[in-house]
Amino acid sequence: MSLLHVVGFGLKVGHLLLVLCCWVVSVVYLNWFLSSGIIMDTKMGGGGGGGSKMWHKKWWEKISGQGCKIHQQYYQYIGSKKVKRALWRKLLLTWVVGWFIVSLRIFCYMSSQGTEKRKETLASMCDERARMLQDQFNVSMNHIQAMSILISTFHHAKSPSAIDQKTFAKYTERTAFERPLTSGVAYAVRVLHSEREQFEKQQGWTIKRMDTLEQNPVHKDDYAPEALEPSPVQEEYAPVIFAQDTIAHVISVNVLSGKEDRENVLRARESGKGVLTAPFRLLKTNRLGVILTFAVYKRDLPSNTTPNERIQATDGFKQKPPWPWVAITTSIGILVIALLVGYIFHATVNRIAKVEDDYREMMELKKRAEAADVAKSQFLATVSHEIRTPMNGVLGMLHMLMDTDLDVTQQEYVRTAQESGKALVSLINEVLDQAKIEFGKLELEAVLFDIRAILDDVLSLFSEKSQGKRVELAVYVSDHVPELLIGDPGRFRQIITNLMGNSIKFTDKGHIFVTIHLVEEVVRSIEVDKESNSENTLSGSPVADSRRSWEGFKAFSQEGPLGSFSSPSNDHVNLIVSVEDTGEGIPLESQPLIFTPFMQVGSSISRKHGGTGIGLSISKCLVGLMNGEIGFVSIPKIGSTFTFTAVFTNGHRSSSECKIQQINNQPQSASSEFEGMTALIIDPRSVRAEVSGYHIQRLGIHVEMVSDLKQGLSTISNGNVVVNMVLIEQEVWDRDLGLSSHFVNNTRRIDHGVPPKLFILVNSSSSFKASVNLGVHNPTVITKPLRASMLAASLQRAMGVQNKGAPHRELQSLSLRHLLRGRKILIVDDNGVNRAVAAGALKKYGADVVCVSSGKDAISSLKPPHQFDACFMDIQMPEMDGFEATKRIREMEDSVNREVSMDDFENITNWHVPILAMTADVIQATHEECLRCGMDGYVSKPFEAEQLYREVSRFFQSS
Repeated sequence: MSLLHVVGFGLKVGHLLLVLCCWVVSVVYLNWFLSSGIIMDTKMGGGGGGGSKMWHKKWWEKISGQGCKIHQQYYQYIGSKKVKRALWRKLLLTWVVGWFIVSLRIFCYMSSQGTEKRKETLASMCDERARMLQDQFNVSMNHIQAMSILISTFHHAKSPSAIDQKTFAKYTERTAFERPLTSGVAYAVRVLHSEREQFEKQQGWTIKRMDTLEQNPVHKDDYAPEALEPSPVQEEYAPVIFAQDTIAHVISVNVLSGKEDRENVLRARESGKGVLTAPFRLLKTNRLGVILTFAVYKRDLPSNTTPNERIQATDGFKQKPPWPWVAITTSIGILVIALLVGYIFHATVNRIAKVEDDYREMMELKKRAEAADVAKSQFLATVSHEIRTPMNGVLGMLHMLMDTDLDVTQQEYVRTAQESGKALVSLINEVLDQAKIEFGKLELEAVLFDIRAILDDVLSLFSEKSQGKRVELAVYVSDHVPELLIGDPGRFRQIITNLMGNSIKFTDKGHIFVTIHLVEEVVRSIEVDKESNSENTLSGSPVADSRRSWEGFKAFSQEGPLGSFSSPSNDHVNLIVSVEDTGEGIPLESQPLIFTPFMQVGSSISRKHGGTGIGLSISKCLVGLMNGEIGFVSIPKIGSTFTFTAVFTNGHRSSSECKIQQINNQPQSASSEFEGMTALIIDPRSVRAEVSGYHIQRLGIHVEMVSDLKQGLSTISNGNVVVNMVLIEQEVWDRDLGLSSHFVNNTRRIDHGVPPKLFILVNSSSSFKASVNLGVHNPTVITKPLRASMLAASLQRAMGVQNKGAPHRELQSLSLRHLLRGRKILIVDDNGVNRAVAAGALKKYGADVVCVSSGKDAISSLKPPHQFDACFMDIQMPEMDGFEATKRIREMEDSVNREVSMDDFENITNWHVPILAMTADVIQATHEECLRCGMDGYVSKPFEAEQLYREVSRFFQSS
């Protein structure tokens, strides 16, 4: 008996059962994935992908539409109502949780769709695989049957056999493709027990048993055919004699010794058909296999492997479900978008809440700032009034004291007290100006003024100090500068005073020189004179180059306003003012901070010279308000030069204010007395000679200049020019007293006309006494600084010229007396000293004065009909201030004017008494409030004749 034994169908035929098992397992996996929240991929082919995309698109459009509606409703809600933060937190949490649940629902839906699709695909693949396996099985069976016939013909039918192991192995290897389901083919021959010994000798090996290996399997690495036990004694044996190389290890193994193989062989032998055995472990490989089947594992399995683990390890058809990336990305994307929308809403609400909080905080701060600003303004007004009110009494009483009979010593004491009081008032004004600058309350006036007269006043202020230090002080204004300008003369005077005050303070020798030119004039002079001579100065001392002080000024750049001055129709006047000194200079380390408020150059200098350190910062602010710029150059031990520009308007003679200005213009009355005269100036320094000539020319005198006495004598002797006066600089006079005496003697012997009058220009009258004691003829001494009024008075006395006009003070006094004589004026002030000062000032000019101490008394006194021509009313008074009193007086006058006819009050058609505010407050807001409540003017304390005349002349006509 022979048997063809085919091994290896476990790998392929077992696919069908294994695939069905895998399908069941995959359903379990999918259900587990579903319960775990893993998103499954629904794209299982072309048709499925298209449907999924369409569903995604419609679903996403629906979600987007709902999101837009929610977004719009949200903005409408938060735009109209205030969302509380606690409610918003709950809303935001609800939003996040809700969208998380929505994303899970979307994932579940998409996963279920993918699972159903995958089930259908898997079933189709299983059916197709089963059909393919059936076809392969049929092909393999046919080929095995053919091999049985081949062995029967060439092995059993021939003697000797035509087939050996080598031939069988080679044949089966080449024809393996015809057995797609087999992994190996072996041929076992039947051997009876009686034939065993002979068979073993013929084959050269012993028949081995299989059942011991089935019970105690060994690893394939430990398998050795020689170590197998011989087959036990039995009736018949079925040892393998031929085998394919893949299963050559089964040669000599008795297949009847195995339980499964024995039953299978017996059934095959009885039926003559191929039979499949139950699974059993194959020799050497220890793999589960059957006849005609063979199970292939992807790893070695231990003996205690469970069936489920064995199914997982089977190398059959088993496909893990792919990750559902579309579902995952879609649900996560929706969740991310929902979180982003929630974050945007959250950020928007927080931003709106922050803006609302910031707005409320800003409004609160604004209210506080406004309240603080009002409080500061009131504080300034109160401080100004409370400080200036007693100062008004002090200065007023001192002024009245000066009008009494005092000896020289008493007058000196009174003047000293007046100067100290004015210095204190100036200091108070500086502090108040700095406060007004910080509050933005500083404003400029626009009135007509004479800039040359202002400089004369400033020179008068510092003349005594400069003479005491023997420092030459001079001012020069270019002829191109208009005589009258429109601007704020008080603030311009303040700038000049601050700069000159600093120069006087820090200069002990040399000079202080103030110059005023047009910007256009300076630019042209720079273009002509590229080099500066530091020794060609007023006193001959070196100075800092003034051109460096205006470097970077816009007025000198291409973009500056220079082009506007070339047009003759332009009324703007751009001035450049320089204050040059030969003082100590500013240390280099202090120069960057020179315009900082309350900044002093050094503590030692502050102790030596004093001061508050705010003059320059105020000056810089005032220059800025005048549309100008300020700069400086300073060299230690050499001196400093401060330069600033300012824009004014050209004042015309046709202005109505020009007549008022004529009273203050002192040279006007004296200039006509010197018309046609010629003056000769002898001075070796051209700059100083030009300054002297400038002041003399203002009096209408023609000027000739020479550098020494010899040239002067030659000019006088030649007769070409009739010289009426000779002004000699003290430096020339003291250089050679003999030559000076010779000059005087020769001028007296001139044949043609009257000898000229001689004048000596000195910085201090005490410095000229030594030269007078030398026996030289005594000329008239004129002490610098030169001013038009002082120079005119000196020339008039020496020349014997009578001034046809009254002096300034007398003219002003006469004008005020002319206006106020017989006028009945009411003075309202709660301070008795101030009432006495104001009454004394007005009575001085002939006014009939009545005083009351409160606003209520003022209302009673000014109730129509009354005989008062004007009222001077204090602003800050107890019970009722001047503002409230003025309002009630105006209401009372309006009521009377509407109800009473003109016959009732002696043909007075309109009751309106002029009310002038009389206060020590200098705040601009106070002035504006005066005008709003119905006052007609503003007079600051203490009274000054010029201001008093300017105010009362607006209401009273001279008779």
